[in-house]
Amino acid sequence: MRPPGLQADNFSKVSYDPRTDQLVLSMLYRGTNANHTFSLQWGECQERKGSQLHEVAAEVLDDQWQDEELRSYAKTVRVSLAGIPCRPAKLTLRSAPRFLYTLLIPAVN
Repeated sequence: MRPPGLQADNFSKVSYDPRTDQLVLSMLYRGTNANHTFSLQWGECQERKGSQLHEVAAEVLDDQWQDEELRSYAKTVRVSLAGIPCRPAKLTLRSAPRFLYTLLIPAVN
């Protein structure tokens, strides 16, 4: 078991599903139960001068972030991108403490 304060959720895989316009996050985490719920806290869209590509960041939040780390779990989380106004965009996902994943989200057809 890791010392307190080193708990971390991580991505094993992140992808964009164009059929459903969703992010697909494969999360790895530890806890006493598998019922953790993950959500995204979105930052503001940033325009890139001279480009149609925007930049946006999102923090991956775990509703049980203080759960004791007894077992390892994996969960696939799907997040709709229907409400994201800045597209196409370079999306940077962050999960504590320093896990980052960047991918491109295409413009809406």
